[in-house]
Amino acid sequence: MMPDKSEAVKPSHLFYQSRTRRPLATHAEGIYIWDESGRRVIDGSSGAMVVNIGHSNPNVLAAMKAQMDKATFIYRLHFENEPAEELARQLVRRMPEGMDKVFFVSGGSEAVESAIKLARQWAVATKQANRWKVISRFPSYHGATFGALSVTGYDALTAPFTPMVPDMPKIGAPTAYLDRDNLTYEDRGLKYADQLEEKILAEGADSVLAFIMEPIGGASTGALVAPDSYYGRIREICDKYGILLIHDEVMSGAGRTGKYLGGDHWNCRPDIIAMSKGLGAGYVPLGAMIASDRIVQPVLSAGGFAHGYTYAGNPLACAAGLAVLEEIDRLDLLTNATVMGERMKQGLLDLAEIFPFIGDVRGKGLLLAAEFVADKNTMAPLPAGLNAYQHIVEIAYKRGLIIYSRRSRGGVEGDHFLICPPMIITAEEVDLILSIIKDSLEELAQMLDLPVNR
Repeated sequence: MMPDKSEAVKPSHLFYQSRTRRPLATHAEGIYIWDESGRRVIDGSSGAMVVNIGHSNPNVLAAMKAQMDKATFIYRLHFENEPAEELARQLVRRMPEGMDKVFFVSGGSEAVESAIKLARQWAVATKQANRWKVISRFPSYHGATFGALSVTGYDALTAPFTPMVPDMPKIGAPTAYLDRDNLTYEDRGLKYADQLEEKILAEGADSVLAFIMEPIGGASTGALVAPDSYYGRIREICDKYGILLIHDEVMSGAGRTGKYLGGDHWNCRPDIIAMSKGLGAGYVPLGAMIASDRIVQPVLSAGGFAHGYTYAGNPLACAAGLAVLEEIDRLDLLTNATVMGERMKQGLLDLAEIFPFIGDVRGKGLLLAAEFVADKNTMAPLPAGLNAYQHIVEIAYKRGLIIYSRRSRGGVEGDHFLICPPMIITAEEVDLILSIIKDSLEELAQMLDLPVNR
């Protein structure tokens, strides 16, 4: 007897967001995921920009199995474990000079929380207890926990919690691509950086603890890259006022942009770095906070870091993270992310000539985005009510491609989609993705009556 419809679709006791049920995934390999019907889908967003080295890498799985045969959990206050020690050593080798202390966590929100709490404890330990304000940018996204939300500038995610979260000061994200003025692009970068100094002075320099920023934007700004002049000026301003610079590399780190850290494109020198996502590459929950001994030692001398997580330095997670690093080196994935990213970006630029509602293409390596506009000359956004950013995801998904979308102007308008496939992607697969995107944009244009250059 054939099951009726109610028996065929099992009810789910899980809840995340209110949305249509998705198919059940059965397995994944490389850049592909298969569902229960046997349909193959391209993971064009690496999950949530996580699976940097692709799914089911046999060397990572073997390393995890080897560690599982030894121990899956060692509590950091009872014993040290070699995977954590070695992963910390290998990470330090890839950090800016002087960034030599590592604290492992389980995810990006935890990494940002750890960075903020270390900064605060450093201030207290160095007799600067009046410093507590952390300046961030609007829009921005730094995590879902309350501390991370306090420095997040994204109304759609923060608004419900406003009464419960400290109101940390914000400056504008360096959206120089939107400006219509007589400044050079580099002068615009300086203009946006100088907002930091203005905000420090307005808040009272002796009350400001740190400035947190994504060197290359994530979902909240659609792979935003500031003018080159921005980065050095930010460092100068932080040094001038004795403020710590925190780089949120949760999305841009671990090689996705063609450098191991997004900030490496400008030789940036932060004081604290938060990492996750590609660090564990989807094989395990893993993140890290990295800082200099100059920051860490006063905290330890004052009684220790009053902070921690049960799974910090977990040996299984660190064994997987170490194997991920080895695969990035073995496969030369930084080079591939650069080369394939240039190919993908050029393809998106070519599509922008066909579809004039693509107003900007930006990003580095395989952290790329395209933003929709109503008018390329003014960069006016598409009407929010069209929900173009949601439609493009569903259209592409129907065609066998997963992409990621958000709104880059505070979460309320400025529709964009991100293309962030695993760093193992080939030229043929890049072209396949671009072909699907082209067909998806054609359907979107027809659906929303948007212009197309035939």
